[in-house]
Amino acid sequence: MGGSDENNHQGVIRPANFQGGLRIGGGKLVPEIGHHRRALSIINRNLVGAPPYPSAVNKGSLSEKDAICEKNPPIPAHRPITRKFAAQMASQKQPCSEENKKPVLPALNPSGSEDCTIIDVEEYRVDTDIPVPMFVKHTEAMLDEIDRMEEVEMEDIVVEPAVDIDSCDTRNPLAVAEYIEDIYAHYRKIENSSCVSPSYMEQQFDINEKMRAILIDWLIEVHYKFELMDETLFLTVNLIDRFLARHSVVRKKLQLVGVTAMLLACKYEEVSVPVVEDLILISDRAYTRKEVLEMEKLMINTLQFNMSVPTPYVFMRRFLKAAQFDKKLELLSFFIIELCLVECEMLKFPPSLLAAAAIYTAQCSIYGSSQWSKTSEWHTSYSEDHLLECSRLMVSFHQKAGTGKLTGVHRKYSTYKFGYAAKTAPAQFLLEMTRL
Repeated sequence: MGGSDENNHQGVIRPANFQGGLRIGGGKLVPEIGHHRRALSIINRNLVGAPPYPSAVNKGSLSEKDAICEKNPPIPAHRPITRKFAAQMASQKQPCSEENKKPVLPALNPSGSEDCTIIDVEEYRVDTDIPVPMFVKHTEAMLDEIDRMEEVEMEDIVVEPAVDIDSCDTRNPLAVAEYIEDIYAHYRKIENSSCVSPSYMEQQFDINEKMRAILIDWLIEVHYKFELMDETLFLTVNLIDRFLARHSVVRKKLQLVGVTAMLLACKYEEVSVPVVEDLILISDRAYTRKEVLEMEKLMINTLQFNMSVPTPYVFMRRFLKAAQFDKKLELLSFFIIELCLVECEMLKFPPSLLAAAAIYTAQCSIYGSSQWSKTSEWHTSYSEDHLLECSRLMVSFHQKAGTGKLTGVHRKYSTYKFGYAAKTAPAQFLLEMTRL
């Protein structure tokens, strides 16, 4: 009990419950602070942009009744003591009682009456006519303006994120999701080595671009009748172009080159390979078995056994996945890119660009507008501007696909098996953009 009287005499306040009130040594309770009040530490912490140690009220305008220890104000519990602030406090040589030197909450005298009152800022603002400090008004207006600017920016600028197209294949070992990006980075690195010059026919003395177009259009029909895999067709055309770019061929041997290239592609891609006799039969017995095998030896040595090359088909599969394709988009994309196989001028584009442009053109044909997404741009590395030149040529091929003598691709994709993709209207607006 003696310790309690000493505490009461010194007026030290011991916090018992910050919400319920303050307990004084002898057991008396100071009337509770209402729940509608907030501590000065909470108020000052909410004043964003205020000085490091803002004053809650203007001391010069307070009356004696509301003054807070005029001689030497206590250090607020919420304010950390810095060296600068401590130096300022030490420089003040005003007389002060022993109790006031302690940085604690305002003390009470033994009778229980208050010498120093705790000012509630919100109550003080209501009861007096003193205006809110100017920096508070500026801070609130500034925050409101920043909020409005952020809302406008979020409404005007909508960034479309790139979709992780491999997340659904993490448990599929055949999808090799762990290093699929490395595989396609390698394809992009070596794809130019599998390309040939679009003017390589100038080196041939007995054949020309029209004869090449006739050969490939015929091979597309042969490929369809044998029900071979898609990659076999693209590799066949690649082998023909690479061989003709290095070796001169007479006109009567051109079909033999095409048949032999398909035989090599089948051996590389297919599970069940057509026999040589079937290829001789499909060519109307124009060549013998010996001639086919001799041409096979010549071609494989000329190409130095390099059969592993990235064709447009390789990129088509990856880019279609990035475009989140459906069956209609897939069939129309393949229809457009097979039209490009016949055209010698399309050899100037790398396989990855041909694949991306075919998908872009198919999207424009189906939806009537550009649908090139950030995901497609990310995985193809081609923006819409990069694709426009190639895409416009594809639209022109689409327009004349059913006319003329070379209609093998159009007939193939006019069947139910291929979804009547050839009957889709071409993306005419892409050509009109060129005229503008």
